[in-house]
Amino acid sequence: MIRLRTEAFTVDNIPRVKQGDDITDFLRNVDLHDGDIVVIASTIVSKAEGLMRSLESYSPGERALRIAAGLHEDPRFIEAVLGQSTEILIEKPFLLVESKFGHVCVNAGLDRSNVDEGFVLLLPDEPSRSAQQMRSRIIERYGKNVAVIVTDTCGRSFREGQTGVGIGFAGMAPMRDWRGMKDLEGKTLEITNEGVGDEIAGLANLMMGEGAGGTPIVIVRGITYEDRVCQVFRPKETDVIRKAINDANKQGQA
Repeated sequence: MIRLRTEAFTVDNIPRVKQGDDITDFLRNVDLHDGDIVVIASTIVSKAEGLMRSLESYSPGERALRIAAGLHEDPRFIEAVLGQSTEILIEKPFLLVESKFGHVCVNAGLDRSNVDEGFVLLLPDEPSRSAQQMRSRIIERYGKNVAVIVTDTCGRSFREGQTGVGIGFAGMAPMRDWRGMKDLEGKTLEITNEGVGDEIAGLANLMMGEGAGGTPIVIVRGITYEDRVCQVFRPKETDVIRKAINDANKQGQA
């Protein structure tokens, strides 16, 4: 029998992150190993990239005003969400959108927690690019071949509660394709395409926490993965849920 063991631990003593900070500095006292997965909360990536915005900088348009009225929300916040969105799937009872980099989520992932009053924090423009830049810097500085995942916290259709998901990946494939493999009975698997990136993000999120005492970087060790590029966001043409939402929207407008 092959015994597998996975280890995960937080990176402690991380200061408040501000624009221009090099997140890889926080790993200087970590004993990194080749094959480690460095999981980083998008919140600190966004702060380091200077993506804090004042709500005063937004002038709500007609659409933002209409949606805000239906949600009893700040129109400036809705305008900020619309500015980060490529498609609006649901306007009420919450604003479900596709972000600029393809992530379908509520409010385009904009965060009003852990920021000053009157400000909002945007998600990274291209999380996988951010992950790749940090990975390259880690390899350069510390000489360890690691993977990097940038995470966000997301709700789930048909289930209560939020969990961590991966929105940016570097050095690892976020999917593990079991199709064509045999199960215990010798049958060929035809469907299973395991979202290992999200599974790792969920583990890390459990350790990061969500409140004031959060630890936004987690090191995961002992998981094997492939270093290849593959898509984590479902293509529109195969997304039956999106199609059903769009069809319902069209019927409602008819």
